[in-house]
Amino acid sequence: MERAKVIKEELIEKDTRFLAVYVEAKNSCLIMLSEQEDKLGTLAIAVPKPKDLLGPATSSVLLGDKHAISARMFAEYVASKKEKIALVSVYLDKLTEMQAQAFFMKLLEKVIRVEGEKEAAAT
Repeated sequence: MERAKVIKEELIEKDTRFLAVYVEAKNSCLIMLSEQEDKLGTLAIAVPKPKDLLGPATSSVLLGDKHAISARMFAEYVASKKEKIALVSVYLDKLTEMQAQAFFMKLLEKVIRVEGEKEAAAT
């Protein structure tokens, strides 16, 4: 039986560390995106649409409201990319959502790509 995969990545932009912790299980993904240190922040969940329905994944915020827009956006993005339930946490200390979104998107792409490369290598 296969265990969950865990990937940690970081990026330094504008003298700030941006961190991602990515955990992928068979039916879901959990991603913590944070500034400076690993912390739980505003948490959103997204469920992918069934293949025969068009449109984005549906999402809602489970915890917090400070960074709800980013948390929901990233959760919907991951759910539709991975076709799994996605939980995404966004924690920011000094920067605004708008300042951090591009950096978090880079990190997300990195952890999803690393995961995809591992799967391709295994087959």
